[in-house]
Amino acid sequence: MKKLLLLTLLMSASFPLYAAEMGEMATFGIALGAGLAIGLAALGGGIGQGIAMSGALEGIARNPNAYDKIFTPMIIGLALIESLVIYALVIAFMLQGRI
Repeated sequence: MKKLLLLTLLMSASFPLYAAEMGEMATFGIALGAGLAIGLAALGGGIGQGIAMSGALEGIARNPNAYDKIFTPMIIGLALIESLVIYALVIAFMLQGRI
């Protein structure tokens, strides 16, 4: 218990030494957040579009006469998925502006 208390006191005493670098850590956090925002949005959008296209093409392959009923909603759905990725790109640019 005494070793844990000593370790805690030593660590808390060292925090003021790194106070000047906290601005750099905040900048790093913003940059990391911007990168994760666009990366995860693109990953999710790509997976979602792949699943949507797979389902639509499978439906058209099973019933070619349903092409007109499947194609338009699929394109609208893909546009909505892509709009979410574009919103993430805008947020990433806004975060980059704070650096």
